[in-house]
Amino acid sequence: MPLPIIFIFLVGYIAIAFESFLKVNKSAIAILMGVLCWVFVLLNANNADVVSVELSTHFSRICEILFFLIGAMTIVELIDTHYGFSIITTFIRSRDKVKLLWVFAFISFFLSSVLDNLTTTIVMISLLRNFIKAREDRLLFIGMVIIASNAGGAWTPIGDITTTMLWIGGQVTTKEIMLKLFIPSMVCMIVPLILFSRKMSGKIELQNQNQHINSISSYERNILFFTGIGALVFVPIFKTITGLPPYLGMLFGLSVVWIVTEFLHRNKDEEVKDNYSAARALQKIDTSSVLFFLGILLCIASLESEQILSGLAIWMANHTGNMNVIIVGIGLLSAIIDNVPLVAACMGMYDLAQYPTDHYFWKFLAYCAGTGGSILIIGSAAGVAAMGLEKIDFFWYVKNISLLALVGYFAGAGVYILISYIM
Repeated sequence: MPLPIIFIFLVGYIAIAFESFLKVNKSAIAILMGVLCWVFVLLNANNADVVSVELSTHFSRICEILFFLIGAMTIVELIDTHYGFSIITTFIRSRDKVKLLWVFAFISFFLSSVLDNLTTTIVMISLLRNFIKAREDRLLFIGMVIIASNAGGAWTPIGDITTTMLWIGGQVTTKEIMLKLFIPSMVCMIVPLILFSRKMSGKIELQNQNQHINSISSYERNILFFTGIGALVFVPIFKTITGLPPYLGMLFGLSVVWIVTEFLHRNKDEEVKDNYSAARALQKIDTSSVLFFLGILLCIASLESEQILSGLAIWMANHTGNMNVIIVGIGLLSAIIDNVPLVAACMGMYDLAQYPTDHYFWKFLAYCAGTGGSILIIGSAAGVAAMGLEKIDFFWYVKNISLLALVGYFAGAGVYILISYIM
């Protein structure tokens, strides 16, 4: 077993966790991790050409995620620049923390089932930035958004990449996954939400945007908001219609929003036009978060390339006779390791002859792999995006969110097992 790669992986994750203590940006650590892991993959291989082909294959998949992320962040930034999210905030009348927490959690849950957990988290963070002034309050809301987005993404074929993988692979069907996972996913969100609510009290201090919002007409705000949200919602539709990867749908949506923006400001002065352009939005998105993603995904790809993840899954299967324990364990592992290669390993280990379409095993795997990543902030794309966008400390998340997410994860898993047993 390539122990140096495992060592680099563990040390790198510890360094990311202690970012605030080390005073080194986590993006730099992640990139170093990714490069060093692939150096040792090369040193451990007999053929450099084979390693280059593997790296190119993984990098192609990684780029799909990165361009998807860049497209989504740019669209959200354009909506935000035009104060489009004020359309939503004006409808939210309550200032009570508990009531608002429930509103944002349910919006995240159902939005992620239509979009996906990553895009939903980016949208909700932008919305919360424009709504909640106090950073500590905003971070608690974002923690709940991560849990709700991952839970909401698990019960539809397009809400989470692992559920999408199982759907495309023929392991689950749309009707069955939605019917059987909706209640467990809802419980996974509701339980932490109730526990959160008991810790919160008081009113929210709102951001004041009145001095800036008048610089954009209501017509422009409405056009950018509905065009941008429409572009995001269209991504899963584009994938269903064409069969092409989601990042192409996201880039298509970005191009449409970009053109609309150009037309809206075509008669304005160049200086004013530049402030609201997509080119300026691309400059304002958090590029370091994109590089953080790149480093983490390169590192995970090296573990997958060396069959460390599949070996771990096989070891669990051989040493654990109980199916529920194996799947719950895979979900817990997804809090540390990317759930995509873990699910891919399971799909390779267990075929449809052993577990046919819509078998208990596949649906429970979709739930656990989709929601287990909420336990740690580095365990899901939604969490990693939030970590980069809001500079959330790893240990702050562990202290304030992880236990609640863990309780919700086990509560939803228990409900799924119970419902399946009764039915």
